[in-house]
Amino acid sequence: MEVDAVIGADGANSRVAKAIDAGDYEYAIAFQERIKIPDDKMVYYENLAEMYVGDDVSPDFYGWVFPKCDHVAVGTGTVTHKGDIKKFQLATRNRANDKILGGKIIRVEAHPIPEHPRPRRLLGRVALVGDAAGYVTKCSGEGIYFAAKSGRMCAEAIVEGSEWGKRMVDESDLRNYLEKWDKTYWPTYKVLDVLQKVFYRSNPAREAFVEMCADEYVQKMTFDSYLYKKVVPGNPLDDLKLAVNTIGSLVRANALKKEMKKVGV
Repeated sequence: MEVDAVIGADGANSRVAKAIDAGDYEYAIAFQERIKIPDDKMVYYENLAEMYVGDDVSPDFYGWVFPKCDHVAVGTGTVTHKGDIKKFQLATRNRANDKILGGKIIRVEAHPIPEHPRPRRLLGRVALVGDAAGYVTKCSGEGIYFAAKSGRMCAEAIVEGSEWGKRMVDESDLRNYLEKWDKTYWPTYKVLDVLQKVFYRSNPAREAFVEMCADEYVQKMTFDSYLYKKVVPGNPLDDLKLAVNTIGSLVRANALKKEMKKVGV
């Protein structure tokens, strides 16, 4: 088969990525159970999703209960302790036990989640998009939007570069897609990377994160950034206040950590 370009959109275990020696990346393993719960309990999840943090559900990620139409998805993930994923899953189920009691597991799923873009995402007329390229954000673990968006950006670069089918594309045309992608979304990846390294490292740090998220300004900034998938610029004065409050939360978290060590917790 002869083609003008090959686009690797074949997931985290991409064969196309291997073919161009795209390099490896650190990855998380996500484990999820789809659970059909009684209708009266499903009402609770009509307008909300739950996230759990703590060493019991994951040492470096989070556990979740997400509504899926007529059932819920209960899961967790980890990078550093993949062998303990079923133990973390049990802890997540225990956290949500009262709300999913009487539920029946209808499907079990597991999947690798890339932790950062691959070292190489382009070679000649071959480009990677989505999970194959490693486009999953840290902290949140979101990849669906970025998979769709990178596919569209790559397609647009091919259409434009080929002058709507009048010429053969080359590596420089596909590189336009990568440059546009990095310019648009790289700051988002870096900010979420920092957040995960700072706030997911211990239970006290997670408590600081939860405390920080109670602030209305943080909620607004988080919602806007999540909605538009970009780091939204904030108000300088509010940003300064947030920085001070964040430092205060981390200081209190560090003090709590020391006290916990003293009592052997």
